[in-house]
Amino acid sequence: MRRVIGILLTLAALAAVQGCHKQHGTVLGKAPKGDPSTILAVRAGDTPPMVTIKGVMVEKCPVAGCWLKVQDQTGTIMVDTKASGFVVVNVPLESKVTVMGKIVSEGDNVFLEAAGLRF
Repeated sequence: MRRVIGILLTLAALAAVQGCHKQHGTVLGKAPKGDPSTILAVRAGDTPPMVTIKGVMVEKCPVAGCWLKVQDQTGTIMVDTKASGFVVVNVPLESKVTVMGKIVSEGDNVFLEAAGLRF
């Protein structure tokens, strides 16, 4: 019986630790929230206007850090940070990033106007 109680207490402690887990990393702008969508879904118009994506930063503005390109397993999308109040000058290329922002379409081009980024 003590063994069962010990196992139950261990499981309860593990569940409490998992529930208190916070995402680590540096946040620029607002902390991204919500379940991530794929870039393919964003381009197809299958997401709400405000979206979160996860991927790798594969390119960024070399001068001011006012834009970046994020790639996931489904594609690449440009992310504009000008209106968000942060830049990505100090974020290393090939960093894993989570970006939250508004989808903007201009003609055939679709990009994200960032509200926040975690790396």
